[in-house]
Amino acid sequence: MTHLYDIHEIRLDGPAAGNPYLDVTLHAHFKQGNRSVRVTGFHDGTNQYLLRFMPDTTGEWTYTTTSSVPELDGKSGTLTVTDARSGVHGPVRVRNRFHFAYDDGTPYYPFGTTCYAWTHQPREMQAETLASLEMAGFNKIRMAVFPKDYPFNTNEPLQPIFMEGGDGGLDFDRPNPVAFQHLEQQIAKLGDLGIEADLILFHPYDRWGYATMSEEQNLRFVEYAAARLSAFRNVWWALANEYDFLLDTIPVATWDRFCHILEENDPVQHLRSIHNGDQNMNFDHRKPWITHVCIQNWDVKRTPEWRVAYGKPVVNDEPEYEGNIYPCWGNITAEELVRRFWITVTRGGYAGHGETYAHPEDLIWWAKGGKLHGTSWPRISFLLRLMQEDGLQGLEPMGMNDQWPWSRVSGARDLSGKVSYIYFGEHQPNQWTTGLPTDEGDYEVDLIDTWNMTITPAKRIAALVPHPQRHGSITRGGKADAAFGIELPGQPHLALRVRKQV
Repeated sequence: MTHLYDIHEIRLDGPAAGNPYLDVTLHAHFKQGNRSVRVTGFHDGTNQYLLRFMPDTTGEWTYTTTSSVPELDGKSGTLTVTDARSGVHGPVRVRNRFHFAYDDGTPYYPFGTTCYAWTHQPREMQAETLASLEMAGFNKIRMAVFPKDYPFNTNEPLQPIFMEGGDGGLDFDRPNPVAFQHLEQQIAKLGDLGIEADLILFHPYDRWGYATMSEEQNLRFVEYAAARLSAFRNVWWALANEYDFLLDTIPVATWDRFCHILEENDPVQHLRSIHNGDQNMNFDHRKPWITHVCIQNWDVKRTPEWRVAYGKPVVNDEPEYEGNIYPCWGNITAEELVRRFWITVTRGGYAGHGETYAHPEDLIWWAKGGKLHGTSWPRISFLLRLMQEDGLQGLEPMGMNDQWPWSRVSGARDLSGKVSYIYFGEHQPNQWTTGLPTDEGDYEVDLIDTWNMTITPAKRIAALVPHPQRHGSITRGGKADAAFGIELPGQPHLALRVRKQV
């Protein structure tokens, strides 16, 4: 018996001689009624072969294997799938075009962080990372399958992803089962914490040869990763961190092929993205095999522009990091990162956290995990809790056709029409009217101090009537654009939340 969205694993004995990674193919077809789901199997060391299946419907299923070797061919069986365990909602999907929800329809808002090489650190530090993630409340983590070689991250990994070859280097035709088993254990632990593992398959920061594998080796690796990991409900596929820094070895056409391999070998069809390095080198996220826009760009006020350009959810996973290291992308203040989160969310997108405070032993969260030392994460968690408590279906930006004043402040309404937010950021007005309700209905208006994490009832005042400007070229006919105004204390980092009472 298997619970809905859990992993049903089939372990088979097969040939150990030669190189099963290259020589043996294994699949299974899981059937329920007229539906058939194809699952790719993989070699797991010695004579062990595995097939993993994540059922997405309850009831009775049957399966039969097909293989290039007789020992693995024609195996069959049945499984019974019962309701999901409490708190398990399934994989994350795109919903309402620019937003996300779990497979069972529960809204999901990606509030993630970055710890590129955390699974390659000593085991004690990995346990510390998991404890920090649980405390901080993040629900997504960007993490690399391969180890990373970069300033602040030069230590040897816990273990190589491929086996050592006879020449002292790595044999990229022989994956290391022990390394992948460890990765799977950590992905499962993240899933138990309700955290999505946004798995980066390729990156350019390398001294072991992972970034210079042949095209055939790259294609095989993507298929192997899909076979091993796609049954984990909390997996996302991030094809690359900074793909454009790998174009000399992996051309754009090959990135497309990677997506097609994932489509063919991931029966769950997890979310797929690709991430840019140069801020002017965005991938063509309009391609149908890309599910959402993953981007790094400091100018978060451009979020509506990216929504229009690509017509998909926008996740700005690198709007720069809170910290004090020398590169400019790693030394913004906590206040500034919180501001960029609020701007992104109230312009219809999602943002990512990262922390880069210098450490004498280079134990920096963004690279290795461990402990959080900054002060942005509680404020980011506060924003996530607000969205969860309000049960938002997805925030849509105000002022898409009329940029004033939305080019300066940020505002969004939930798709339900019952909740809206206006975020002032660095601005500190003493009153506000634009974007508030146009009727005198029953509304609850809260003043939110986004830094001090307080929520207090806002004071209503008469709506501001704008003065005609520029010889009347910008005017509202001498009328206020809302039914009432709100008195504000004239300080930055404030937001308004307006909820229509039912």
